[in-house]
Amino acid sequence: MKIAILMGGTSAERKVSLSTGAAVEKACSEIGLKTISVLYGGDFQKVVTDLQSADLVFIALHGGQGEDGTIQACLQTYGIPFTGSGMLSSSICMNKHVSKMIVRQGGFVTPDWTLVHSIDEISHHDNVTYPIVVKPNEQGSVVGLSIVHDQSELSSALKLAFLHGKEVIVEQYIQGRELTVSIVGEQVFPIVDIRPSHELYDYECKYTEGMSTYECPAKLPSKLTKEIQQTAKKIFQILGCKNYGRIDFLLDTDGESWFLEVNTLPGMTKTSLVPKAFKAAGGSFEELIKRIIEETD
Repeated sequence: MKIAILMGGTSAERKVSLSTGAAVEKACSEIGLKTISVLYGGDFQKVVTDLQSADLVFIALHGGQGEDGTIQACLQTYGIPFTGSGMLSSSICMNKHVSKMIVRQGGFVTPDWTLVHSIDEISHHDNVTYPIVVKPNEQGSVVGLSIVHDQSELSSALKLAFLHGKEVIVEQYIQGRELTVSIVGEQVFPIVDIRPSHELYDYECKYTEGMSTYECPAKLPSKLTKEIQQTAKKIFQILGCKNYGRIDFLLDTDGESWFLEVNTLPGMTKTSLVPKAFKAAGGSFEELIKRIIEETD
């Protein structure tokens, strides 16, 4: 079997994508699969011939066209099989506003939010209850995200978020533990409890070794663990996701788990969370990559 590893891209997460691609390529080689590395620069026509030469495309892209359904649409159009969720669910999950609406309609808890299209829509409002979270509506790896403590910080946070998209989410801040649940196929893996050294799990804490500590399985009551895992799987299903993914939550002091977002193409680097969860369940990184490939339709 020949695997084309599609990496790079044009998003702010290009560097992480290259790390994921390198790790996946190494794992594929170690389990005896032939590979071809395909560097994507924004023009699908330039890479389609290489992708068609493989039996399966392992999408190692993060953010942007890799995760918003664009690449998935192109691959589906050419009938090329690929890892991860399809075009529609990828698009939905990348759009925080839409995914949160669907999840809330499904009866699950998510922080209140407002979708804004310009700084003027909210920057001068006096009725904002601080702290709040400001982040791009369609961006991953907490790029452009800020915790805003008072009105003096709001304008700069909005400007930062708008650098990464035309729509911005202004969201209720929930004080609590950051938890994430990984799913591969039909299996839900142990919960990871993330403890960043910064106030939030920002880009530096995500991708710099030593900037965050992780506990997996998370130390939670067994009943609560099962409830969060079941919630994660239901959300994964109602958003139409498949193959593998990661669902992020905040757990407040009352034991309420708040849905944040779904990562349809989570990272596969040394500090990535899906490999940590898979390892806690007794599997190696190579076995994880093999499992994702085997679970692909």
